[in-house]
Amino acid sequence: MTERQIELVQTSWEKCIPIADTAAAIFYAKLFELDPSLRPLFTSDIKEQGKKLMTMITTAVRGLNNLEGIVGAVQAMGKRHSGYGVKDQHYETVGTALIWTLGQGLGDDFTDETKEAWIATYTLLATTMKDAANENAA
Repeated sequence: MTERQIELVQTSWEKCIPIADTAAAIFYAKLFELDPSLRPLFTSDIKEQGKKLMTMITTAVRGLNNLEGIVGAVQAMGKRHSGYGVKDQHYETVGTALIWTLGQGLGDDFTDETKEAWIATYTLLATTMKDAANENAA
């Protein structure tokens, strides 16, 4: 990831924080629309899950300037998600729902450059999570 991509992701995410609850609801609605089979993986209150999601994204986004500082937490999350039944192919669906949600929430501020920066960020984080989950399973 480039410094510019990190800046775009961090700046755009700060605009999402005030609408975090709404963004989380939109995200999960889209996720379950894309793949209804994922719904049973979420056994807790979806509003609470949304709060956890927004907190996790905020922590990851704010830590992009120091990837070494967040990689352990991202790996641990990947291992936990594996235990919940999350498979490699689910990450693509989550990424699609996330990028779509960001587009809805940011509107005109979700430029092509910002979208590409988010895709790069999500790909990096998802790959780290999948690698840790797969290593854990081996």
